[in-house]
Amino acid sequence: MRQQLIVSGIGGQGVLFLTRVIAQTAVNREMPVLTAETHGMAQRGGTVLSTIKVGDFASPLIRTGQADVGLFLWEANLPVHRPLLQEEGQILINADGAGEGQRIDASGIARDLGSAVLANLVLLGLAIRQKVLFCSAEECETAIRQLTPIKFAELNMAAFHKGLHK
Repeated sequence: MRQQLIVSGIGGQGVLFLTRVIAQTAVNREMPVLTAETHGMAQRGGTVLSTIKVGDFASPLIRTGQADVGLFLWEANLPVHRPLLQEEGQILINADGAGEGQRIDASGIARDLGSAVLANLVLLGLAIRQKVLFCSAEECETAIRQLTPIKFAELNMAAFHKGLHK
């Protein structure tokens, strides 16, 4: 099994935590996984791009036209990072309006849960519901619990389940 993923957002949206959760599911399966991230003034709301390669790869970087799945926490990044996706690559976007890809108002759902930073886990839930990732809901739940401080675990799980069951 080989899968190449990109996670795109802006500083403060949880791109790196989402990357860690996905990578942890691969680690738990004892699958090879490589990750890399680039930050563009992330502390000031700049672009953050993370790449994840699951399977037998030599480098964590994803070339143009190679990614299988793109998780976009910020719709404005779509024109910038879409070229990394294969023509038939799956696009999942945190957006409340119509447009390209599969969309969910992850930010709105996260705000309703009381914390805007949960949008990343809502989007992960959508990706699992749409069966575009190599892992299952149960594997994601395990990884979320492994990586989340206990005091935030239930809220993180609630966000993941909102995306999973919306």
